[in-house]
Amino acid sequence: MKINARCPHCLLSRIHYEAVLSTDDEQLVHETLMASIDVLNRTYKPGVSAGFVSTAMHRKAYEVLDDADPYLELKQISNKVASEVLPIAKKRIYEGNPDNGEIFKRAVLASVVGNYFDYGVMGFDVAPAIFDETFKELYKRGLDVDDTSQMFGMLDDVVYITDNCGEILLDMLVFDIIKKSGGNITLVVRGAPILNDATMDDVHEFGIDKIVDRVLTTGSNAIGVCFDEAPPELLEAFDNASLIISKGMANYETLSERNIGPIAYMLRTKCESVAEDMGLKMGYSVAKLVNA
Repeated sequence: MKINARCPHCLLSRIHYEAVLSTDDEQLVHETLMASIDVLNRTYKPGVSAGFVSTAMHRKAYEVLDDADPYLELKQISNKVASEVLPIAKKRIYEGNPDNGEIFKRAVLASVVGNYFDYGVMGFDVAPAIFDETFKELYKRGLDVDDTSQMFGMLDDVVYITDNCGEILLDMLVFDIIKKSGGNITLVVRGAPILNDATMDDVHEFGIDKIVDRVLTTGSNAIGVCFDEAPPELLEAFDNASLIISKGMANYETLSERNIGPIAYMLRTKCESVAEDMGLKMGYSVAKLVNA
């Protein structure tokens, strides 16, 4: 996805958000924003990848703050809330003795609703204290874009690129049905902390490496997937996948720049620019298959 004229405003809002998470030193917050604005001035121009600009800005912010993980506490909250919602989601997925195709559809829906876990997106409030009620409401609404029936026939060798903490626990419901259907899963997490994205620490904490067949990282703390920094085994996994599943907006922003696939984008459209680029509306729950 190319950067939109809306993006700089939103990016600076998020830089401010993480700076305040990291420090109560107002001068340091100012310095972080000024350094990020300098990066924005150097990188922003029409036609450039949104992920390129956002990665450069967040890396500079982390450097000035001297903080490798400003979102650490919020990530822990997300995981706690998701672990409490997980039994509710599982009950809804399996009620009524559905067949495997229907289980897959319901699990994807639960995982997409889990993409609600986010922090610092302008105009968006995760409201962890009421997430269980939010989950039930969004789950009842269903998928606004639903290509799960096509996806279900493509699960032989899945590369699954995760997004946020908390959300990754609900992704486990999708892993379960992929494995039950005889598929293999290569799970991909961030190579180092960035925003509230899942890393190898979350994989080990919740034993997710025991559920999937292989775990790889993106090779860095880039927003989404930076192909220039990705390890060779990840690029090879993309080439050999029967289906790539991309969770969240950041992964969409970077992977949509490449002609790879088949790829299914699973996300909530929390950003007007992403929604517009996908030809959708804000607030949609999406499981969209492309390049099939």
